[in-house]
Amino acid sequence: MTTIDPTPASLPAALAEPTVPVRRGWTALLFAANLGVWMAFFTPIQVLLPQQIEQITPTDKETMLAVVTGLGALAAVLANPLAGALSDRTCLRIGRREYGRRHVWTLGGALLGALSLVLLAQAQTMLGVVVGWIAAQTCFNAMLASLTAAVPDRVPVAQRGGVSGWVGIPQALGLVLGVVLVTAVVTGNAAGYLAIAAAVVLLAVPFTLRTTDDPLPRTRRPTLRGLLAGMWVSPRQHPDFGWAWITRFLVQLGNALGTLYLLYFLTDKVRLADPDGGLLILILLYTAGLMATTVVAGRLSDRSGKRKVFVIAAGMVMAVAALLLAAVPTWPMALAAAPLLGAGYGVYLSVDAALITQVLPKAADRAKDLGVVNIANSAPQVLGPAISAPIVVYLGGYPALYAITAAVTVLGSVLVLKIRSVP
Repeated sequence: MTTIDPTPASLPAALAEPTVPVRRGWTALLFAANLGVWMAFFTPIQVLLPQQIEQITPTDKETMLAVVTGLGALAAVLANPLAGALSDRTCLRIGRREYGRRHVWTLGGALLGALSLVLLAQAQTMLGVVVGWIAAQTCFNAMLASLTAAVPDRVPVAQRGGVSGWVGIPQALGLVLGVVLVTAVVTGNAAGYLAIAAAVVLLAVPFTLRTTDDPLPRTRRPTLRGLLAGMWVSPRQHPDFGWAWITRFLVQLGNALGTLYLLYFLTDKVRLADPDGGLLILILLYTAGLMATTVVAGRLSDRSGKRKVFVIAAGMVMAVAALLLAAVPTWPMALAAAPLLGAGYGVYLSVDAALITQVLPKAADRAKDLGVVNIANSAPQVLGPAISAPIVVYLGGYPALYAITAAVTVLGSVLVLKIRSVP
């Protein structure tokens, strides 16, 4: 459980456990800000960077795309917990007025990240693309760190499943809307970057201007030495947090293994006539399945007070979807598996996010600790290609890949039973 002082009345609002339920308007503004940041993450990776790199170096496009996205993922792994830690200790005062510790990072990350995308739109060399994408990943991960902390900062435990469900939807919806924006609404690679940059700012600004952000008293600010020492969270001292990290890492690794090579799966194994169109259909079905379950599951978890049973059930559903693809690698089965995978992931996304907020070691380090958790989201995106490629090429092809996907997902979901402080 989150560590708080034995005398809650003495705690400043920034560190106290929230007790007042958030309203729908607050959740809607947080939803919008998250939608912007996830559009900025996924749309370049799926559409804009591949197009741009193909124009710059058509003969080495696969290798260079891997280099750019890999360096971007490394920047994300480093930036998210560091920005979260800095956010935890931010004391901003202008004149006599004190400002909160989160919104400056949300707004700054959005503005500087948008500027990075504008610079990317002008890049004509691979060095320019690499520098631009690393800058964008750094800024947007700073933004994400502060947005992620908003739930434990403002939302009571009994409401976190439902709110986490709404906050989780943009992870899938952001990809769909981003792809539509840069392919159907605007034309040209540069225009696509500019459109995403504008969307990020327009979606983030209302949350920073219209919601409360409690200031941190300077007497409560940790020292720089304490900040650096606190970047490590001991699994011995905080075993529930350690197990929550491991379960998140394994389930996200399973998700990365299951979705990374879908286009090649449709092309080489299913032999679909239009694999690009087929992939879009699967993404839409996956998103529909996720949106159908994530908020409902989060609210059911809130009402029951239980988290682990939902996490395990979600893992089993995702594993079944992967096994269907392993056993019957056909287009009709892919159409059945996509919404099933999305539905399972939707349940997992909302309930596990709520669970993690209940095992954070200290209220004073919420953003930093959630940044450490976000490493479990980013690292599988780096490891996924290294694991998937030899399985597909040497160890049994796509049936083996999806069978291993199912096994990793089940292991990750079952290990949630190791967590003791959350039912």
